[in-house]
Amino acid sequence: MEWLTVPFEVTFVQRALWGGALVSAICALAGTWVVLRGMAFLGDAMSHGLLPGIAVAALLGGNLMVGATVSAVVMTAGVTALGRTPRLSQDTGIGLLFVGMLSLGVIIVSRSQSFAVDLTGFLFGDVLAVRQQDLLVLAAALLAALAVSVLGHRAFLALAFDSRKAHTLGLRPRLAHAVLLGLLGLAIVASFHIVGTLLVLGLLIAPPAAALPWARSVRGVMVLAALLGTLATFGGLLLSWHLSTAAGATVAALAVSLFFVSHVLSGLRDRRTRQVHSTAPLPEVN
Repeated sequence: MEWLTVPFEVTFVQRALWGGALVSAICALAGTWVVLRGMAFLGDAMSHGLLPGIAVAALLGGNLMVGATVSAVVMTAGVTALGRTPRLSQDTGIGLLFVGMLSLGVIIVSRSQSFAVDLTGFLFGDVLAVRQQDLLVLAAALLAALAVSVLGHRAFLALAFDSRKAHTLGLRPRLAHAVLLGLLGLAIVASFHIVGTLLVLGLLIAPPAAALPWARSVRGVMVLAALLGTLATFGGLLLSWHLSTAAGATVAALAVSLFFVSHVLSGLRDRRTRQVHSTAPLPEVN
């Protein structure tokens, strides 16, 4: 039992667990729509597109969260604008923004004497360095994400399954898409300093994808994804403590592992269900 509890007797590990739980809840709200709409590439592009703003903020001695937010706004506006260009596919526009923003960020960061340190922190984060004020910021971000999710749920739902019907119902699918991009940006900005941009997709996509076969509603996917993300955070911190591995990477790897376990189990469940139905006796005909 001590093996399970000893790491969490340390204050910074406790803060890391709370931070990971808050990030898991935020990512569950945004990541569910990412999974349902097949927007994983967009999520990856937006996470890497934060680099220019973070780099400028670091060089000027400013707040990294503010820099990341500015980059997220630019990426959201760019993706929305390019999505309205009829001769350019959305994937092409996202790819161009992805490469352009990432290249600009690396150019800016390369001007700094601490290039390697800054880029490593951006890519991989530091979940064990979560401070008390970071928890307050994450709590505020969670409340904002929850408000957007509740107010936009009907529009997001229609957009995810039938954008034409969303337009017919007067739900303004373009505006809903822009707001959804903003929710995605909020989740990434809130999470990048915890697990880094390379690993944020682990909590953004893996828990909702793992929850999808077991939940019966979108809200159910969100709740279960938040629980699975918190479980991955707990298990990742525990393993990283005892195995001396990188905490953020271990959390993300465990989240992805939960996805594979979930889909193996759901596959076995579906196979057993089919076998039961195939062996069921046919009704008697009088």
